[in-house]
Amino acid sequence: MTLEAAPLFTEVHPGPEQGAAYWARAEDGPRVRIGTWGVPEHARGTVLLFPGRTEYIEKYALVAGGFFDRGYATIAIDWRGQGLADRLLDDVRVGHVGMFLDYQKDVDAMHRAARELGLPEPYYLMGHSMGGCIGLRALHVGLPVAAAAFTGPMWGIRIPQHMQPLAWVLGRLMPAIGQGHTLPPTTKYESYILADPFEQNLLTTDREMWDMMGDHLRAHPELQLGGPSYIWLHEALQECNALALMDAPSVPAIAFQGTNERIVHTGRIAEQMARWPNGELRLIAGGEHEVLMEGPEVRGRILDEIVAHYEGAEQSAVA
Repeated sequence: MTLEAAPLFTEVHPGPEQGAAYWARAEDGPRVRIGTWGVPEHARGTVLLFPGRTEYIEKYALVAGGFFDRGYATIAIDWRGQGLADRLLDDVRVGHVGMFLDYQKDVDAMHRAARELGLPEPYYLMGHSMGGCIGLRALHVGLPVAAAAFTGPMWGIRIPQHMQPLAWVLGRLMPAIGQGHTLPPTTKYESYILADPFEQNLLTTDREMWDMMGDHLRAHPELQLGGPSYIWLHEALQECNALALMDAPSVPAIAFQGTNERIVHTGRIAEQMARWPNGELRLIAGGEHEVLMEGPEVRGRILDEIVAHYEGAEQSAVA
């Protein structure tokens, strides 16, 4: 695989000066965007950062800078259907994937890119929300990482109990009648960050980080993404159920969840971590869904705990 230079938007809330982006192509054709932020001297390894649905690599520049300061390189990805990666529908506002397992082809492209760029090993996983779901599947199929960390992992989607049967029925019916690419009820074509006010948001309690995300999307509308398609929703529900039936991977893992989490299914997170050998779930008091998009004190504390987890796994492997 030959990587080509891709845009990395740094004029709005820039991250580390060493940032760069590349195009990579998944084996089935879609082009994804890869971001990196330099290699520290005496690097301890590389974090493979799996973003959530609707996200894009620039959003994680501050997190990558935090890992850099702690001795780790970072590589992140725009999944197919979002960011600057190839969108999969004519209406680019709709988040879509043909099959949830297709994201594993993006993981493979990202892993190949990390090796082609010579990023230092060992590799470590950091998965947020949908990236946590993709990451858990990747661990099951053998992604070579020494340890994993998750924030608000999407191991289940929070849907009101009375709406769950309807979600499953529509997830099967709408594709069958040729409408699988359309939006489910209560979702919007507009980006959540731009369509909803900070005061009622479900992502972060930190106004500065909320404004950062909005500034990114206003400066570069091509990064915006609205709600998911019926097909994405059905595929995601099926994938979460499939993963819930599997034994936990042997890779050491830690997960973080805000105590005010209202997007993903908190019970599924607790169940998954309870059966993970030596797994640990840490609650962030008052935190919303995106605990790494909280203020610098909270973000720094979480990064410290993630790095301590990575270091512990590395020491155990050496011993």
